[in-house]
Amino acid sequence: METSLPRVRGLAISARTFRRLATVSALMLLVVVATGATVRLTGSGLGCEHWPGCAANEFLPEKGYHSYVEFSNRVVAGITVAATLAAFVGSLLYTGARRWLRWVAGLTFAGTFAQAPLGAVTVHYHLNPWLVLSHFLLSMVILALGVVVLLEAWQVRGEPLPLLLRRFSLVVIGAASLAIVAGTLTTAGGPHPGSSSDVRRLDTFSTAVYWHVRATAVFGVSLALLLVWLARRRSRLLRFGLAVVGVLLIQIAVGETQYRTDLPWWLVLIHVSLAASLWAATTALVVALWRPSTIPR
Repeated sequence: METSLPRVRGLAISARTFRRLATVSALMLLVVVATGATVRLTGSGLGCEHWPGCAANEFLPEKGYHSYVEFSNRVVAGITVAATLAAFVGSLLYTGARRWLRWVAGLTFAGTFAQAPLGAVTVHYHLNPWLVLSHFLLSMVILALGVVVLLEAWQVRGEPLPLLLRRFSLVVIGAASLAIVAGTLTTAGGPHPGSSSDVRRLDTFSTAVYWHVRATAVFGVSLALLLVWLARRRSRLLRFGLAVVGVLLIQIAVGETQYRTDLPWWLVLIHVSLAASLWAATTALVVALWRPSTIPR
């Protein structure tokens, strides 16, 4: 992924342009999570039973609420693929990009592109819950990669902090990962299987809720301990960490409300969107801790 050829150098872009491309890419990775969740929660997963067109002989949806919702998500997904591709190409043309950054940007695009055939396979197998689950979890991985590209594009760095503190941040992101997985299993066993027709669901709701609550508690406690540590060090990342806690508290409030109100789809959508935002913010915090301006001994 080197750009040493003179003709490629002649197409070089500025740091400002690369920042814009990385920002649009990260934002679209968030948006597509929300639109994908909308498809599932409105029962529109089989609104278009063919791919890439909506029907066998029609590319665009002719009629029907569910087909419009499903096809709209495909359009957003296409825009997201284009945005991640632009960020990847931008990393190749930006002379200040390091080789590892180009690889991460390339993986972000490759993962986003892979969502298209995975979505087609998911529809072909009538929304198999394990395929739907993998579809969402892959989105979370791609989102994390997009956040890394974004932070590097904006040259976001933390200050030198002890190695033990940085290692503890891995506990935080690990707990967040477990909470995401448990939440995904909860949705897979909940009352929103993805289609108005009869599709298979996982018998995991009660168990997944049990573990999701506990994983979220571990995440919250570990995050609080990390913030106490940052406060004692008077780290400038403390304010950002407090913002992450704010999102977590809102997420918990929404989660409790949706559980007590029989999981209305629009409230679950808010919950999923907040979960993606919380995941992105947590990733940003941990990456900043591991990317200080100088690394202490």
